[in-house]
Amino acid sequence: MKWTPPPPKTLLCTLVQPLMAKTNPPQILPYAPIFELLTGHKIPNSLNLGRQAHAHMLLRGLHPTAFVAAKIVAMYASSGDLNSAALTFAHITHPSSLLCNSIIRAYTVCGKFKKTIETYFRMHLIGLKADYFTYPFVLKSCADLSLVGFGRCVHGHGLRGGWGFDMYVGTSLIDFYVKCGELSDGRKVFDEMPVRDVSSWNVLIAGYMSDGMISYAEDLFGGMGERNVVSWTAMISGYTQNGFGGRALCLFNEMLEEGSEVKPNWLTVMSVLPACAQSADLEQGRRIHKFASGVGLDSNPSVKTALAAMYAKCGSLSDAHILFMSMPANKKGLVAWNTMITAYASHGYGMEAVSTFKDMIRAGVQPDEISFTGLFCGCSHSGLVDIGLKYFNCMTAVYSVEPKHENYASVVDLLSRAGRLLEAKQLISQMPMQAGPSIWGALLAGCRKHRNLEIAEIAARNLFVLEPENSGNYVLLSNMYADVGMWEEVDNLRALLKAQGLRKNLGSSWVEINGKMHLFLGGDTSHPDSNKIYLLEAFPEKIKAASY
Repeated sequence: MKWTPPPPKTLLCTLVQPLMAKTNPPQILPYAPIFELLTGHKIPNSLNLGRQAHAHMLLRGLHPTAFVAAKIVAMYASSGDLNSAALTFAHITHPSSLLCNSIIRAYTVCGKFKKTIETYFRMHLIGLKADYFTYPFVLKSCADLSLVGFGRCVHGHGLRGGWGFDMYVGTSLIDFYVKCGELSDGRKVFDEMPVRDVSSWNVLIAGYMSDGMISYAEDLFGGMGERNVVSWTAMISGYTQNGFGGRALCLFNEMLEEGSEVKPNWLTVMSVLPACAQSADLEQGRRIHKFASGVGLDSNPSVKTALAAMYAKCGSLSDAHILFMSMPANKKGLVAWNTMITAYASHGYGMEAVSTFKDMIRAGVQPDEISFTGLFCGCSHSGLVDIGLKYFNCMTAVYSVEPKHENYASVVDLLSRAGRLLEAKQLISQMPMQAGPSIWGALLAGCRKHRNLEIAEIAARNLFVLEPENSGNYVLLSNMYADVGMWEEVDNLRALLKAQGLRKNLGSSWVEINGKMHLFLGGDTSHPDSNKIYLLEAFPEKIKAASY
């Protein structure tokens, strides 16, 4: 007959009973399994039960040893009570490596990275040896604090302690070097590891993709003996982030093939959807949505938000709206609201963007600078100048959001489009930070629209300094000079453009036919069907000749 363990509550009672017996002297060790059982939310109300067990122990005049304290720290930390975990640790005069590891893990998981480093220092000073459990958390803290030099010291400690080639420590070292931008060092650790698991490969692939080193990531991915969903997702996400949406979609489709052993998860779906948006491939997006629905992934709020963003960017605002409205009210986080505000703004529905912003506030969701950027863009595209300015003027006082550079750029665009160029110029002069290309560019575009050459020259001069390689700024000002017959200034700008080796950017367009994207540049004849395409040039004359 097979033995089955009792339910957690029954097991807890079984463990507590011996503690109620009056032993002389009272024993501390029986408390260790109690705290271990209450670690990790194995039973309901574990934190309160753990506090009661801790109080029971202290009332009996028992003080935890380093071993029992390690269990108490782990119990408190797993329930999110970091203060109690830290107090327990502080009362131990002679900590052990196990106890230090428990508090190091607690500090790192809670984002107290400086405390992690301080505890590691203390371990080092009192002669406690770090192990394969210590180093991953310390290295993560070094990476998050960008302590490259100290992380190298930790690497040296690990090598001297004999842990340098441990698989888990090695993977943590690769992750540390990758996050700190030291890819070559990460690759060196990878190459020297005698045993690697799939995580080691994944970390390095993600690092190469993050740094734009696509071919290196592809070589690693191709050389993997075993791939998991993280490996595929890292490649798909990397392709998308680097602007190779077509490759991302091809790899995703490969995962969907019948013989594929690894199928996409919700993170994979979220990683590939921006690739559809890059090429405005709505049909591919619908196919991914159908797959997600078929396996139940579209119930995930993050996936629904990503799908809504994809539909909006691919031109189907109605689908984006349906997805957003299908999300339960308590599942709509800040990202979901921002996605819908931005969707309405980009489609020119300014009042809907404002209305959605108000709904977000009523729902108790605190806006951020992205919320306001979307709101201002919606007002800008719909001519809602006064509404946009009202929200801008109360950003800090009412919503506790400090305007960022992007917010100023949106408001300058709002004023410039409406022809309120002097107000836009004054706003730029009052900014607490230096205006960048997006701000001066918005002002220049407004000047072009409303034919204000004086302010246009100020904006253009700043743009020539900030982005001297952008020929569009020269062309825009040149066209304004030409409009008023200032041909000498036109010639001067053309000469400056030529002297700097800049050329006017070619116009481009694209079209989707049978699921395939076709890109065209001005004067380009590289397309395989260019002969047929350029036959269209004769159509206007033929139409006129036919009396149309």
